Amino acid sequence: MIITRATEYAIRAVLYMANQPQGEIVFKKDICRAQDITPAFLTKILQPLIKEGIVGSQRGVGGGFYLAKPAAEITLFDIVKTQEGPLYLNQCLIKDGACGREFFCPVHGAWKEIRAEFMATLSRYDFASLAARQKELPLISPAPKKPRRKKATT
Repeated sequence: MIITRATEYAIRAVLYMANQPQGEIVFKKDICRAQDITPAFLTKILQPLIKEGIVGSQRGVGGGFYLAKPAAEITLFDIVKTQEGPLYLNQCLIKDGACGREFFCPVHGAWKEIRAEFMATLSRYDFASLAARQKELPLISPAPKKPRRKKATT
């Protein structure tokens, strides 16, 4: 499974907000600049998080986004689930009885266990801990983008 770009950016945006003082409104432009996300895409990826009560928004002058609950109560699982939907790994896990092989397939139980462990692992990582870990890491800025060159016209 590879998470979508929207999920990756949502995680980065929430982590950015988790590094701010609790309840502080963060300007959209600051998140966009710090995380290299376009304003339109940021708005799009934050909408499901707002709907789920993870992120709050304030409109108007001085408006922006903020964490609607403490960073310690927001996990990677919350963000992935909000962006990607339920995590199943295989069709046979979507609904009980959906797979006719469920009772005699040796892999069905493995998929079920792997899914449960994956969700549990994502749930162990809260954004307060991730923000604290980020502060311990060395500051390294990403490599600068290479300028695009125009093709010579002949």
